[in-house]
Parts: sequence; structure tokens; C-alpha cells
Amino acid sequence: MRSLLSVAVATVLSFGAAAQDIADMVIWGGPIYTADDQQPTAEAVAIKDGRFIYVGARAGAEALVGAPTTVLSLDGAALFPGFVDGHAHLSGIGERELTLNLEGIDTLTGIVSAVAARNESEPDQPVMVGRGWIETHWPEKRFPSRWDLDAVVADIPVILWRADGHALVANSKALELAGITGETEVPFGGDILKNALGEPTGMLIDTAMALVGGLLPESTPDVAAKQLVTGGTVYARYGWTGLHNMSVPWSELGIMEQLSDTGDLGIRVYNSVDMGDSASLFQTGSRSSQNGRIVTRAIKMYMDGALGSRGAALLEKYSDADTSGLVMMKPEETLPIMEEALRRGIQINTHAIGDRGNRMVLDWYEQTFPKVAIADRVVADPMWRIEHSQIVNPADIPRFKSLGVIPSMQPSHAIGDLHFAPARLGDARLIGAYAWQSLISSGVIVVGGSDAPVERGDPLIEFYAAVARTDLNGYQGENWHAEEAVNRENALKMFTLWPAVGSFAADRLGSITVGKAADLTAFDIDIMTVPAAEIPKGKAILTMVAGDVLFMEE
Repeated sequence: MRSLLSVAVATVLSFGAAAQDIADMVIWGGPIYTADDQQPTAEAVAIKDGRFIYVGARAGAEALVGAPTTVLSLDGAALFPGFVDGHAHLSGIGERELTLNLEGIDTLTGIVSAVAARNESEPDQPVMVGRGWIETHWPEKRFPSRWDLDAVVADIPVILWRADGHALVANSKALELAGITGETEVPFGGDILKNALGEPTGMLIDTAMALVGGLLPESTPDVAAKQLVTGGTVYARYGWTGLHNMSVPWSELGIMEQLSDTGDLGIRVYNSVDMGDSASLFQTGSRSSQNGRIVTRAIKMYMDGALGSRGAALLEKYSDADTSGLVMMKPEETLPIMEEALRRGIQINTHAIGDRGNRMVLDWYEQTFPKVAIADRVVADPMWRIEHSQIVNPADIPRFKSLGVIPSMQPSHAIGDLHFAPARLGDARLIGAYAWQSLISSGVIVVGGSDAPVERGDPLIEFYAAVARTDLNGYQGENWHAEEAVNRENALKMFTLWPAVGSFAADRLGSITVGKAADLTAFDIDIMTVPAAEIPKGKAILTMVAGDVLFMEE
């Protein structure tokens, strides 16, 4: 693997610039892709006071080198604008690293074994919490149950979230302490799965997961800080310079801002707070850390659940089950919040996965927009988003453009879901599923993300998924609509320029352009030219935010 080399060259280059123009840093020695249509590539960049002061030929950058200048040679690696994950959960990423991580375990037996091993290594824990299981590839071909967990841990509560965060399995002790029985009322927007005898299986879907919330360890400020710092460190190593942080509890904002201002959290974070905290955001308005790297200006809502747990709201019933999914919001509660957000310049980012869920969000947005005249808005273009936009009826695709709604999508969902989505949806509904190219062709941008910790959160996996639309083994299957893959130029924008647009920051972030903040990501491979199969094999070797190096592989 290539490494990034730092070279002192001021003694061999002539000083061609006045002292005030001398760069703090110049970078050259590999292909540079800018995501700026006016100048798509460059040979070198120069940075001063955290911003680009030059982008172009190497000779021009050489003229800006002086005694204080740091010169970085890419040694053939490729440089890009800072990659930004347009949809992730920062504290959840940290929590995944700090608790029982079930990611990648490919059998139910393996999950049970992991639970048993954790219980043996930490016998004094009052409750066991884990995340990351997903049953779609398991040979057992079913959800886990409380009885599976009871076989290895029966004396303390065990609560294990599905990877998508829209379902969990709890053991019998957890159900007992939470008071969940066959007669427990199912909350709106959720489900308690039962067997043929009417007994809860331990599977709780969407809002029903809150029934065991009182059993979870208390999230103290110290715990939250550790999760946030851990998540930020992991993300910088992957090459992300920032993320759009979804469903953020109000209690985390101050902690996050302080961590950023002290330098403990280096990446940029654009927050969407929980819908329940909308009143607090309306009261304070858009807020940010002192250094400007943490910005809070959006509210996250949930229209439906997830496809894997059959909570996504569909226009017709699932092809493999007698349900059409779950709707999690009521218009009489939600529309007033949307209207107030529009008036105050607060962005609305609504989770919708099923075709019914997406149509309902578009309908509610369409109802809201005329209620507040453009003259009465803080911004004329509110840039409201639909998070995921996974299954969209083809008739609704043009509505994104006509309404000015941004689809925020996660390519890795498509290369994982292709193994089960056809059974859930049937072939006809695959038209409009994970339809990145159709949406782009309709005239809208697509904000690309990963939804980590639902997915791994690797930018190279996301980029690969967008351009290849096959799983990591090259499998695609029939009727998976290969034409919905995007070209590499648009894939680059999905993770650089378009997240900046989708967070009101395109004037200062998202491309390697003179005057913008020097946020940069370098990979040890040129993802714009290598065979697609090689893309996931690469790795980040440099992550930089505003000229500050957060990660560098020596």
C-alpha cells in the first residue's frame, strides 16, 4: 500500500510569492479530483489559514512554497474533497465499537455464541446490550427469539438491536422486567411479534422497542462523550471529514460542541435532532460550536420502519407477508411542526423507506410548503430531505424535483438488500427501488451516506455500491436494475459536493475550490479509474479538515 509522504522542500524550491501569499501547506504527487465542474482535476493545491488559496498546475503551487510551508507528496495516491457521510449516527458508531458488536456474524448460532462469550467475559454486567445482527443471510432463515437467548443468558436482561435499528430481540428476563406479555398493548407505529400461542417471541419492532428502554444503561455525559469521540476517531480513519448526524438527542449537542472546540472531536457534524426536541430547536434556532464544525439546523422524523423487519410502509402488501408495514407519524401532530420549521428556516429530514411512506412524506411536504409564503421564510429554498427514499413508486420520482425535495440515500443498502428485497417486494416494485440514477436524471441531487452503524460506514464501500450496484462478491441477481448505478463523477459528488448542498454549506464546503475550507480525503487507490472490484480494497491515508490533519498513514 502507498503511504503519504511529508517532505520539506523549501530549500530546493524558489520563493515566488510575497510573504503574505506563502502557503501553509501544498499537496501534489498524485491525481487530484475537485468535484468542481469548472476545474474537475488539478496537479496541486495550496492551503493557507485552513482554506484553499490555489488549485491548478504544480508550477503555480511551487511558487507559493516558503520556509514555513509543509509539502505533502501523495506518492501516486489520489486526493479528493473531504468525503462526507450524508446519513449516519455518530454516537451509535461509537457505541458499536464499545459494546457487543454483532456485525458480520452470519448465523443465529454465532449470535448466541457471541452472547454466551460476552456473558462469560463480563459476568457482573447488569444488562447486556448489543447491536448489528441481521438475519437475511442466516441458514436458520428466521428472526432470533427470546428462547434462543434464554438458552445462554437467563438471569439478566439481554437486548440486541437489529443492524437497521428498527427492531430488537430481548430475552425473557428483559420482557419480564419490562412487563411485556401476550396482552401488552401494541404501541402505535410498532409491533410485538408473537408465536402461534400468542406468546411474545422477544422481537419488538420500531416504536415497541421503547417498551424495554427503561432497562438500558443510563447514558451519562461521560458515556456520551466517549461514544462521540470513538465514533469520530473511527470515521476519520475511514476517510470521512464529516457526517450528517441523524436522530440526535438534545442532550448530546452541548457535549458534542465542547468536544469539537477542545479538539477531541475533529470531524464536522451536521445534526438533525429528534422530532421530540423540535421545540427546543425552534427556541434556540440554528446553533453551532465556536469553531463552526458542529452545526445543528434540522429535525429528523420517521414516517415508517425498515424493509428488513417489514416495517416499511408499502402501497400494497408485502409479497412475502400479510402486512403492508407501519406508519409512525400522525398528520395532526406532525404538520404543525413542519410548518413552524419552514417558517424558522429549520430543515426537515424524514425517514421513509416504503413506496407508501415516501408518497406520504411528499404529500405532507406539498401540503406544508404553500402554508408559509416565501417572503415569510428565513430561506426561500428549505432543502427538505427524505432520508433513504428506498422504494419510490415511479410516478413519485418527478415530484422530488417539482417540490425541491432532496433524496438522501445510502448505496450500501442496495447491495445488502438485493439478497432479500425481491422476495419482500416482487419484481414490479423493484422499478423505483434504490433508484439513484433515475432520481439524478429527473434533475435532483442525491446526498450519499451509509446509515452507519446500520452499515459498516466505509466510504469506499459506499462509492463502490453506487457505481457497481453489486454486492462485494460481484453478485447482483435478476431484475436488480443495473441501469440505476451512477457514473463515478456523480458518485464523487454524492459524497462531497451534494452533502454540502444538502446542509446549506455549498458556498464553503464540498469541492476543492479556491476560497473553500481545506477538507480533504486521500485514498491509496484512484477510485475514479481502477476497476470497480478494486475500490473496496483500498483505504484512506489522509483525512484533513480545514487544513488540520485528523488522520495520516505514515
